[in-house]
Order: sequence, then C-alpha cells, then structure tokens
Amino acid sequence: MKVKVLSRSEEQFTRERCQDVQKVHRNLDPALHPLEKAKEYQRALNAVKLDKVFAKPFMGALGSHADGVSAMARSPTRLNCVVSASMDGDVRLWDVPYKRTLCRFTGHSRAVRGVAISADGDTMLSCGDDCTVRLWQLPAPEIKELVVEGGEEEHEAVATFQGKNAFRAVDHKWKGRVFATAGAQVDVWEHSRSDPISTFTWGADSVYSVRFNPAEPEVFATTGSDRSICLYDLRMSTPLRKVIMQTKTNSLAWNPREPLNFTAANENGSCYSYDMRNLSTASLVHKDHVSAVMDIDYSPTGREFVTGSYDRTVRIFPFDGIKSREVYHTKRMQRVFCVRFSGDGSYVLSGSDDANIRLWKAQASQQLGVQVKREKRRAEYNAALVERHQHLPEIRRIHKHRHVPRPIHNAIKLRATMVAAEKRKEENRQRFKKKSKGVTKKNEDKKKSERRNKIIAELE
Repeated sequence: MKVKVLSRSEEQFTRERCQDVQKVHRNLDPALHPLEKAKEYQRALNAVKLDKVFAKPFMGALGSHADGVSAMARSPTRLNCVVSASMDGDVRLWDVPYKRTLCRFTGHSRAVRGVAISADGDTMLSCGDDCTVRLWQLPAPEIKELVVEGGEEEHEAVATFQGKNAFRAVDHKWKGRVFATAGAQVDVWEHSRSDPISTFTWGADSVYSVRFNPAEPEVFATTGSDRSICLYDLRMSTPLRKVIMQTKTNSLAWNPREPLNFTAANENGSCYSYDMRNLSTASLVHKDHVSAVMDIDYSPTGREFVTGSYDRTVRIFPFDGIKSREVYHTKRMQRVFCVRFSGDGSYVLSGSDDANIRLWKAQASQQLGVQVKREKRRAEYNAALVERHQHLPEIRRIHKHRHVPRPIHNAIKLRATMVAAEKRKEENRQRFKKKSKGVTKKNEDKKKSERRNKIIAELE
C-alpha cells in the first residue's frame, strides 16, 4: 500500500525573526477562486484612489533670487546641485536638499538668458544681455558643504568672451572644451580662444535656443525667430537642414536614450517630436497646455519629459503620449520660464517669473525615504493593477482626473470649442467644394494631418 506524505523542510517555514511574515500556502487553481477578478478590480480601484489621496508633489521652494528665474542647468556629476540665473544678472549654485545657496557668481550687469555646465561638471558657462559669455570654475564638492551652514561665497569669472550682440542661450558640447551660443547668429567657441572658431547664419534675425546632441557630439540644433528649427554639424561649414513651422519654437530637447529624436516646445501650446532623419513630418504632437510652452527637458531615462508654460503650469508627458500624465501648479507660481529634471529623474525643478525655484516629485504619490522590500513590492503591485485596469470607466475617470485652476479650465473649454469649429469648417469646405474639370479623387486636395499641417517648408 502506498502512502503519500507531505514533506516540508522546517528551515524554509520557520521564521528567523519575530517580525518576519509567516509563509501562507495558497492553491492557485481558478476553480477555487471564483471571485478573483472582482477582488482584483476592487484592489485596483483602491490603489488608484490611494494615489490621489497621497498625491502631494510639491517639495519646497528656493527663493533667494530678487528677480524672475530665466535659466537653469543641472550638474551631470552631482545630484544635489543645480545652477540658476535670473533677470537681474544673478547666478547661483544651489544645494537642493538643504535649500540653500552654496555660492554666487557675480559679473553680469544685465539679465542672464542661458547657463550650461560642462560634461565633467568642473566648469559652468553663462550668457546674457550684456553681450558677454562668462566661464566659471565650479567649486569641488566637499563634506563641509553638507554639514556646515556658511555664508554665500562669491566667485569671479575665469574667462570672459565678448560678443557684438546679446546672447539668448548657451550649451556645452558633451565631449571636449567647445560650446555654442545663440543670439543674432550661432557662434561656436573654445575655452582657450577669445573669438568664435566658427559662425553659422541661416535667415533668422535671432536664435532663441541651442542644444547639442548627446550621442553625436558634433551635431546640435537651434530654434529661431523665423519659426525655424535648424540642424548643424561642426564638421561642415554650412547648416544641415531647416524646417519652418507656422508658429515660433521657444526651446527643444534631445531624447538621451533615442538621440535621433528631439522634442520642440512651440508657441501654440503644443510640443512636437521629430526624427532628425525626417523633418517633413512630426512623429508625434503632445497637447495639453493652453499657452506658449517656454522650456522643455527630458528625463535621464528618456521615457518622459517636462514642460513649463506661460499658462503657469508644469506638465510631465510620456515620450510617446499625446496627453500629459501630471500637471503641477500653485496659487503663487507665475509664468514658468525654465524647467529641469534632476539627475536621477525622481524630481522636477521649475523656475518662474515670481523669482522662485520650485521642487516637485516626478511621481506625485511616490513615498519618500527608505522603503523595505514589502513596501516596494506593494507599490509595484498597485501600479501594475492600475495599468491593467486603466481602461475600465471608473478607474480611468479617477486616474485621468487632474485639478487645474479655473482660468486654465475655461481656456481648455474655449480651445476645444475653437478646434471643433475649425474641424466643422474644414468638413463643410470639403463637402461643398466645387470640383474643377480633370480633378479626380487621386489628385484631389487631401486634408493634412496635424503632424504635417503645422510645417510650412523643409529646407536643405
């Protein structure tokens, strides 16, 4: 006679500490759990509600500037440091966790429009309306910075580069000691030379922003006053390509994980993602802002980007999503001129016209501090539940709801009415349009998609 016996090792089922959780044996046969789907749905509903309960994204403000914050740059080698510049010529290096100024960089007599930090994190560049670009030496990180509350140190510029016109933006090359400035023209400089080593012009009266490609060090892109986006290569004497849009582009950012793609922040409140190999059409249009988008920056993961707008909101978009997943605003925050992700992608910094730098969580309901494994697994499980059931009506309604101020809410409704009227007008025009002789369905004018409609011309 055969006797089946359950054999279990005592070591695997005995708690080592009294805080350990007892192991529970569970039969996963679906026939024994007829209400499993209902229980999972209820858990997903509870998870998405708890996300709203614990959504407190605002972390604090850095408020030592006396005028509006015009530019920011994060250090590629130090997670706790960020450089900001204001309209009164003040440039500061911040210790973000302690919300204090480590040092000030004095020298600019007028508004500072752009700042950039080199890839090694040792030097910093600033440019402004006083027609100068200044090179600064960043102080080395020391332990005393974290424990001693000292006064604000003032640093003098290591080198000054004089230009003929005001500068609007600056960016440092990812490799080498070369940087580019944007103003009346695009100038490329070297640290050891007082004059530009090369100059590019292509139709624009003023160039607003410049960004180097993170993977191809010789390639960079600019945006101009003629509503253009231009691509340049330092190995060539002429620009590569140029695309002209219906409205002006204020800034752009390269995707660090997909360096062939970049996203442009436009004056019409939308962001347009492009592939640099094909500028004839935008790969995606990101819409949610109701006013001009002033600045944009990608997360180090490349999976999302943050935008700051003239409508006094900060939004976070998925890189492949049309609508934003988060919107941040406060009663006191004014027009947002610059935004940056932190080096680890966990936080967002925004600089606004009210002379404040605000620190936000990238995930609004994320728990801060050290988490044990059980808490991490629980958070991952809740996120997976919400993602699995997000198509269901009740969960979708709660998950997508975002409170916005009344002026923005009214502007969203007005814009929806205008878009519907424009669509109806186009449909009526196509319906009652008189067909000329010889016109067939093949060569008849077709309605352009929104990804192509905003592009006027592509030049090479």
